[in-house]
Amino acid sequence: MCGIVGACAQRDVAPLLLAGLQHLEYRGYDSAGIAVITQTGLQRYRALGKVAQLEALLEKNPLQGSTGIAHTRWATHGRPSETNAHPHTSGSDIAIVHNGIVENYEILREKLIQQNYQFQSDTDTEIVAHLLHFSLSQGHSFLEAVHEVIKQLEGAYAIAFLYQKQPDTIIAVRKGSPLVVGCGVGENFIASDTLALIPVTQQFIYLEEGDIAEITRTQIRIFDHHLKSVDRPRHRTKVSHEMVTRGEYRHFMLKEIFEQPQAILSTLTHYIQNDQLNLAAFSPELLAILEKTKRVQIVACGTSFHAGLLAQHWFESQVRLPTRVEVASEWRYQTSLVEPDTLFIVISQSGETADTLAALKLAKTKNYLARLAICNVAESSMVRESDFSFLTFAGPEIGVASTKAFTTQLVNLFLLMMLFSRRHDLNQVQEKLLISQLLKLPDQIDIILSRRAELENVAQALVLQRHALFLGKTLHYPIALEGALKLKELTYIHAEAYPAGELKHGPLALVETQMPVIALVPQDGLTEKIKSNLQEVRARGAKVFVLTQEANKASLAHDSTVFVMPEILPVLSPMLYVIPLQLLAYEVAVLKGTDVDQPRNLAKSVTVE
Repeated sequence: MCGIVGACAQRDVAPLLLAGLQHLEYRGYDSAGIAVITQTGLQRYRALGKVAQLEALLEKNPLQGSTGIAHTRWATHGRPSETNAHPHTSGSDIAIVHNGIVENYEILREKLIQQNYQFQSDTDTEIVAHLLHFSLSQGHSFLEAVHEVIKQLEGAYAIAFLYQKQPDTIIAVRKGSPLVVGCGVGENFIASDTLALIPVTQQFIYLEEGDIAEITRTQIRIFDHHLKSVDRPRHRTKVSHEMVTRGEYRHFMLKEIFEQPQAILSTLTHYIQNDQLNLAAFSPELLAILEKTKRVQIVACGTSFHAGLLAQHWFESQVRLPTRVEVASEWRYQTSLVEPDTLFIVISQSGETADTLAALKLAKTKNYLARLAICNVAESSMVRESDFSFLTFAGPEIGVASTKAFTTQLVNLFLLMMLFSRRHDLNQVQEKLLISQLLKLPDQIDIILSRRAELENVAQALVLQRHALFLGKTLHYPIALEGALKLKELTYIHAEAYPAGELKHGPLALVETQMPVIALVPQDGLTEKIKSNLQEVRARGAKVFVLTQEANKASLAHDSTVFVMPEILPVLSPMLYVIPLQLLAYEVAVLKGTDVDQPRNLAKSVTVE
């Protein structure tokens, strides 16, 4: 959520800042702005809407200067407007950009009003600019003034400060919201995400909690929250510019759907060697923890929560390992009993999800056996805060609606189940069977993707609908939840998912003529049960779309549209069943003309509560 870019260079930075904002558009935003120190002073431009609006403004009013900051805002305090857009200023020589929330801003605002400061916006951010102005007026240096400001702030934030009287310097601070320093040659950068800076550098410093970074063209100095100088390691990213562009695809989401076979293969080949689990890919300490684990607590948000629900089925049905799954924003405020030898697992694509990260920090104060992060970003806060990490290898995911991150999370959770199984009754023959089936997934997903046209036809039937119902049982109920989430995220169609057996307990009241019902009917011991549930919705005039195996096609084809799924072990089938649901949501969104990659009101990396 929100995006920060800053640059100190020997060239004009406005084009660099704009390009950085464009790379951060996936995060979700409603306005954009830029401030640059020019020869005539500090100049600022802001625009409501897309970065393209800001770009058009700068074409008419070019900015020339070698130090600047820029921002995309996702509204929290104050409605989307040019007035509320960042950067915010105080006087004519201070500008700041801010991600996060200042929780005590009302108290600070009242104090500043008593000091005769006037506010132009409804944001919590503007108070930070005025606090800096006041601190500088007390005789503090730029760095000292920033330190005085952040001592007064409560909440989670990342802030970049610009001060015209020190025109070659940006100061940035991090507390609970991600911020990185990009290291160049004769130029240095800051950003809320490495993806913003991939075109200009591959070298990054990941700021730690409480860090203050002072950046010039030639120097990077980092201090802790006591203003004591500290060293932070540099990392070289493996992400290339090609990975963060759409290429031949119309949307990032479509590209990422079609990247799933390779993402899954990359993840599998890292953890599998010679048709067996590659134990060398896991630390001996983690393997020892898994041996001791008697219970599991999973905490996640959104799509990652659905992955956790499926993991619960796998852990309990295959390993008899008691597992609880909680939404992070709820778990944080509940009284949770920690049973002995419980492994705490957090799941996140970005590793920066605010509620999940806060839950992890809370878990570190409790008596869990250990804390394990399943994540797609090796350098993320979540990975660094956890005792252990189990990385996916999906590559950058730009589309707000997660696809390849979800399926690679499922792969890792299934592999984790297999690691747990080794201490029970998983023999080599069974392990080889499961691995051989896992290694078939990329080819089977390719087959599904090659049948995209079939799903385009189904999308035609959904595009004018206002409601949709998804049904699944046991392993496939979390996939039904994920399918419903994708449809509502992308198309704004109201979609709900239920266990198929719950229809009579309320949801059947929603079913009416022509209402779309999407049912997941794998070939397992519950097939006949869900067939009976579908009779209930057909009898009420619903339009039924079924995902199922070839063996069920004949019995389900009457009054239904059937999409035949490739054959696979039932325990692995959820990883295939989600693919058509992703494509279906995408095709409906294209027909409706919604913003596929940046759905309204949503953000990719949810870095505030």
